[in-house]
Amino acid sequence: MYRPIFVGKTNKMNIQTRKATKEDATLIAQVVAMAIGDESATDYCGKDYLNVLEEIVRMEDTQYSYRNTIIAECDGSPAGALVGYDGGMLHPLRKQTLAVIHRYNPGLVMAEDETQAGEFYMDSLGVLPKFRGAGVGKALLLAMREKAFAEGHERVGLLVDFENPKAERLYLSIGFERVDTKVFLGHRMWHLQCSK
Repeated sequence: MYRPIFVGKTNKMNIQTRKATKEDATLIAQVVAMAIGDESATDYCGKDYLNVLEEIVRMEDTQYSYRNTIIAECDGSPAGALVGYDGGMLHPLRKQTLAVIHRYNPGLVMAEDETQAGEFYMDSLGVLPKFRGAGVGKALLLAMREKAFAEGHERVGLLVDFENPKAERLYLSIGFERVDTKVFLGHRMWHLQCSK
């Protein structure tokens, strides 16, 4: 069970995390688009991708559901979000996600699996530009990791692009380690994990 936590004061801002609600759907859709990139979002969902993603977020049984999301707030203002779920649930969650996307892009073939059973997967992390560099990403990662371990997961994993060493440094600084590599959405990625 997720407990809201007070993360601390950074750059004179109070950062807190909380479980997302349906009312956070617009922010979560923006975060998912940030994580996969506007070009990929357009390829998957069409030009109106933010509305499509928002529809997916509002559902309870999709990869990007609000139920799988933690929100960070800085001084009470939404600042970022992180989507994460049991890797063993990827296929059922993806099935529901694709059911929506196929209404807009019937020919879409989904990419390879980014996670698997035995791993709690941190899927999409994003921080609004105004709050970047204030510790929001780190607060979200720590809160989601705590949630995963509290739910009984032994390992937490994520992917990071070879070309994003700054993000990798953040993940390594909080206990993640490289375990292998993957090619995902045409990009070479490090697969990182941390254990309980």
